[in-house]
Amino acid sequence: MFDLIRDRKKFLMGFLMILIIPSFVLFGVEGYTRFSEGGAVVATVDGKDIKRVEWDQAHREEAQRLREMLPSIDSALLDSDMARYESLERLVRQRVLGTAASQLGLYTSDQRLARELQQNQAIASLRKPDGSLDIEGYRLLLSRQGMTPEMFEASVRADLSQRQVVQGVQASGFAATAMARPMLNAFFEQREVRVKTFAATDFAARVTPSDADIESFYNQNQALFQAPEQADIEYLVLDAAAIQQGITFSEADLRSYYDQNAAQLSGAEERRASHILISVPAGATPEQKAEVRKKAEALLAQVKADPSKFAELAKANSQDDLSAANGGDLDFFGRGAMVPPFEQAVFSMSKGQVSDLVESDFGFHIIRLTDIKAPPVKPFAEVRAQIETQLRQQQAQRQFAESVDTFGNLVYEQPDSLQPAAERLKLRVQTAKGVLRTPVPGQTGVLANPRLLEALFAPEAIASKRNTESIELGNNQLAAARIVEHRPAHTQALAEVREQVRQRLVAQRANELAREEAEKQLAAWRGGADASALGAAATVSREAAQNLDPRVLDAALAADPKALPAWVGVSLGDQGHAVLQVTKVLPRGEVPSQRLAQEAQQVNQWWSSAESEAYYETLKERFKARILVPRPAANAAPVAQR
Repeated sequence: MFDLIRDRKKFLMGFLMILIIPSFVLFGVEGYTRFSEGGAVVATVDGKDIKRVEWDQAHREEAQRLREMLPSIDSALLDSDMARYESLERLVRQRVLGTAASQLGLYTSDQRLARELQQNQAIASLRKPDGSLDIEGYRLLLSRQGMTPEMFEASVRADLSQRQVVQGVQASGFAATAMARPMLNAFFEQREVRVKTFAATDFAARVTPSDADIESFYNQNQALFQAPEQADIEYLVLDAAAIQQGITFSEADLRSYYDQNAAQLSGAEERRASHILISVPAGATPEQKAEVRKKAEALLAQVKADPSKFAELAKANSQDDLSAANGGDLDFFGRGAMVPPFEQAVFSMSKGQVSDLVESDFGFHIIRLTDIKAPPVKPFAEVRAQIETQLRQQQAQRQFAESVDTFGNLVYEQPDSLQPAAERLKLRVQTAKGVLRTPVPGQTGVLANPRLLEALFAPEAIASKRNTESIELGNNQLAAARIVEHRPAHTQALAEVREQVRQRLVAQRANELAREEAEKQLAAWRGGADASALGAAATVSREAAQNLDPRVLDAALAADPKALPAWVGVSLGDQGHAVLQVTKVLPRGEVPSQRLAQEAQQVNQWWSSAESEAYYETLKERFKARILVPRPAANAAPVAQR
């Protein structure tokens, strides 16, 4: 398809003009925009539609977040129908809580947003030795996620506002100890059981399928013997981490950097200050604020007249109750710990100096700098490795950023080979055989990336065997690939898979024999036959399973305690079957009081979460939130929750 576009660009541009201009004339800009917007409606919240394109974008962002957080996660989980549906549920939840936050007037201040951003580890890693933020690095970090700083900060602000909607309910949830204890006793109740397992493998020797049986099973189950679609490929990776490995610096370069940055390399400077805060009431009028300023100026005059009375005046007048008791002392702190106006003042003062009035969102501050703690300068030998790593990272990041456009342009403009891009950027064309459209569970690395595989196995890429576009894999990594040889999925001939067919048939019939024997014995034991073949009695519970199969344990705990002894048959899937006898129900044993208190606290958390979720369900009804696509089958693979 790409070659058609390249060879006929002028023709296509003219053709598109013929199509587009009449559509504007006939339907107007608004109609044309509606036509191209978003696709099908997949959900609604408060009368507002959520389109498929929004769902797709939300899922891509969530999948990318999980890949960065869990690099070894199975990519098949992220692309399952259930994972996509969960992304839609999260998107609906965001819209519901966002609507509620708006209607309740919940807002996130700049100060709260700043504190949240300061706790973000990815952003914290971008701070320079002097404590300031590497703005270009910050923009680059967000651009790789398709966002500007403004978009990211608006998203974080919205998320914080949405959290406030349910936090009040969750924080007020309470489960009394009198209610928690019966729940815990029921949950940890014990059962005395005896179990007999009928393993399918024990019956395999009884199964001797004929050639006709094997052929019949093969014909009826050909889907089990499919050779998957495969491709032999070439691929190229542009990776900042790989670039970093090839970067070296001379000893003179490292020494020069040390001489210029020795203080910053030794650690962050901390300062100790005391303050007197005169608060400005929320919603104060200009006149009221002027009165507060006048009071603060009077206090400032007293402090400057006799700085030795600073602590005494702070105790008597400061409206920061926590520090006032200590004479206004705030102890040592580094950059980023205080609101910007306060920090700027403190880090521009000399020891013992008293500031003029400093205005912040909290009110008016009078600040006295009481101490400066600068760490001792570390010798070059101690920080040499740190300097080299830091410089290599910075250089690799610059080289990667400078190469991104070149990489993308070359793989697009010379589509029949990856070699030109490899030679230009000094990369190595790698090969792989038998690459699958869907990676095997547990596979990691470049060839497990679903975006790259989706592009690689696109119909036009298969047909033309041309380069994919440049695909961003995350973590400063791009890749492009092309198919060298493609083998479509096909049913393997019986001669190729005869032994597999025989093994599957034997396993199926052995399992049927195990089931028949288990049902026969269960009926006999229920009728009073000798049950000595059952295993020895064992006391089990949710906290002491005694190596019992989870399916057997669930059946034991679900048995009716009013009809003992209770007999239950349990399927173990392909492994066989089990027969279970429940003979006694026993109360939970003695538990230390400290553990009981911890468990009661856990029940309280569960209860609070349940109330929070119930409140969310109420909001969904209030705002008429509806998901318009069917939920996938229960056996669809789920993905890790937020």
